[in-house]
Amino acid sequence: MTDSIGKNPLEARDRARGRNRSLALAFLALGTVILLLPLVGGPYARIVGRTILTYMTLALSWDMLIRSGQLSFGIAGFFGLGAYASAVLASNAKVPALLAIVLAALFVALLSWLIGLVALRLRGMYFAITTLALGEIFRLVAHNWTPLTGGPNGKLVPKLLFNGNSYLAYGFMACVAVAAIAASEWFRRGRMHFALTAIRDNETVAQSNGIGIYKYLLVIFAVTSGIQGFVGAANANLYGFVSPDNSFNGNYTLIPLAMALLGGMYGTWGSVIGSVLLGVLGEYLKLYIPYGHLVVYGVIIILVLLFMPQGIVGLAKARLFADASGFPSDEESALGKEAAE
Repeated sequence: MTDSIGKNPLEARDRARGRNRSLALAFLALGTVILLLPLVGGPYARIVGRTILTYMTLALSWDMLIRSGQLSFGIAGFFGLGAYASAVLASNAKVPALLAIVLAALFVALLSWLIGLVALRLRGMYFAITTLALGEIFRLVAHNWTPLTGGPNGKLVPKLLFNGNSYLAYGFMACVAVAAIAASEWFRRGRMHFALTAIRDNETVAQSNGIGIYKYLLVIFAVTSGIQGFVGAANANLYGFVSPDNSFNGNYTLIPLAMALLGGMYGTWGSVIGSVLLGVLGEYLKLYIPYGHLVVYGVIIILVLLFMPQGIVGLAKARLFADASGFPSDEESALGKEAAE
């Protein structure tokens, strides 16, 4: 009798885990197909796919920072800074494109670390407004430092990355997005995740438990800013041109933020799913409302915050995936079996 009672929770747990594993594999297969689709389409499909991957990487970087509780509106600022840094290196110092992209990302990460020494003393909307102001400062510097940046007219990159080959350009951005997904998952599964979650929930409790709040915030701020700078540098070398209005465009903040909110915050796959859905929807809306699609993004942010704060991934987990957390683990089951015997 004891054995039959003990088996039922184990069988239910195994069924739940098996179903979750099957669903995860199905979504992974679907994602792989979607990732490869632009390669069999025309040049337009690859350009759209590259744009979606750009915003996806930015959304992932924003989500990685928001896991600490720090809201940033500085995506466009660090994106544009990386774009200009790579353009200056490529045109003035004749640095090869790939090396210029890496050096630009390192420059942005280092600068954000220095900025974070002061800015990360702030919290909440004070920090968010500071990052927004930083983006505007970067834009004004690029606009007025004409000998270095080209001023309001912008600056040309001497040579396009991959000589404008759309297949290689799309493949490069796909690799960047996959690397960002891997970094996000690594943070989510490591000590960094627990530290950032503790900081977000209660800084006083986190500090009393020995978590170095300032250290972890500096690291995640520098890493995410470096990712944004890398994407900006890659974008500049793929399109061959930077300008204050384009490189520091507010879309590079608004759209990734909307994508992360739509998909669901505090996890990797919310940004991925939100980017694909909103990216495809945005391209469709541009055909009918060329400038009004940004209004749709704003409406989506408001509706998601009001009616679906957990995002699509949170809703899917509640509806599709079985909850296996309430079942005993393998260790607990072994102890229970020993006690019964």
